[in-house]
Amino acid sequence: MAAFSDILGNEQVIEHLQNAIRMDKVSHAYILNAPQSAGKMMIAEAFASALQCEKKGVEPCGECHSCKQAASHNQPDIIYVQHEKPNTIGVDDIRTQINQDIAVKPYSSPYKIYIVDEAEKMNVQAQNALLKTIEEPPSYGVILLLTTNADIFLPTILSRCIRLDLKPVPGEQLKDYLMKSCGVVDYQADVCVAFSQGVVGKAIALASSAHFNEIKDAALQLVRRIKDIELSEMIGAVKQVSEYKLEINDFFDILMIWYRDVLLYKATADVNGLIFKDEVYEVKKQANTSSYHGIECKLNALDKAKARLNANVNFDLVIELLLLTLKEN
Repeated sequence: MAAFSDILGNEQVIEHLQNAIRMDKVSHAYILNAPQSAGKMMIAEAFASALQCEKKGVEPCGECHSCKQAASHNQPDIIYVQHEKPNTIGVDDIRTQINQDIAVKPYSSPYKIYIVDEAEKMNVQAQNALLKTIEEPPSYGVILLLTTNADIFLPTILSRCIRLDLKPVPGEQLKDYLMKSCGVVDYQADVCVAFSQGVVGKAIALASSAHFNEIKDAALQLVRRIKDIELSEMIGAVKQVSEYKLEINDFFDILMIWYRDVLLYKATADVNGLIFKDEVYEVKKQANTSSYHGIECKLNALDKAKARLNANVNFDLVIELLLLTLKEN
C-alpha cells in the first residue's frame, strides 16, 4: 500500500490530510473528487494507513503490524464498502456495511475507516441512509467517499464532508516520472501526458499499453493518407476505423492532438511545443498545406462526431462524414 511520499502531485491535498493527523483534527467524512485513475484510492489508502499506524506519524511506517495488515488489505478497521449491483450502491449496502458496522468499536486501532469507492453510484436512499451516520458519527468513525463527480451528492452530504478536489499532475512532473519510472522515451512520454490530461493512472497505463500504441499508429496512419483516399475507397477506410469502435473516443482524441500540433506549428513555426515530436516532417507538411479555417473545420468535425455518437447516430455514417470533412479540408 502506498505512502504519501509515493504519490505524484496533489501536494496541497496531502498536506491538508497530514496536518489533520498532526493536529489531531481528523474529520469524520471526506470527499476525494477526481477523474478515474487520478489517484483517489492511493491517497485514501495512505491516509487510512497513517491514521492506523502504530508509530503515530503523518506517514504510514510500513513496518508495524497495522501497516502490514493494511498493505495486504487485511486491516480489520479499514473497511472497503462493496456493492453487488455494478452501477448502484443501494441503501442496504450502506446500512449493513457502514451504519450497522460502525456501531461496533474498532477491533485493534484508534479509528474505524470506511472507504467507499465509486461513491457517485449511491442512490438517493443510500445517501440519506449515510447522512444519518455522518450527522452523528462515533468519535472513531472516518468515512472516505471517492468519486468522479461530487456534485451528484445531496447538498446535505456535501455540507457535512470536507471536499478535496484532486488536480491534474503538471505535465513536466508527469513526463519526468514516466521517463524515469516507466522507461518511456521522450516523445512517447509527451503523447501519454497530453492524452491523459494529467491523470497519473491513465498516463501510466498508456505508457505500458501495446493496444494504445496500436490505436495511435492506426490514427496517425489515417491522417497521413486521408488526402489520398479516393471516394471509392471511403467504405474501406470506415471499416478500418470501425475496428476501434469500442475505443473510438481514444481514437478521436489522438486525432485532436494531431491537428492541435498542426495548428500550433502553423501559428508558431516552432517544433518545441509539439506532442508528436517524432512526426515533425508530417506535421510541417500538413501545416504548410492547410489553412487555419481548414484545421478549425477538422477540429470542429471531431467534436461533432463525438456528439453524434453520444446521441446514438449510426456509427458508419458518423465516421464517413468525419473522414469526408478531414479529406476536404
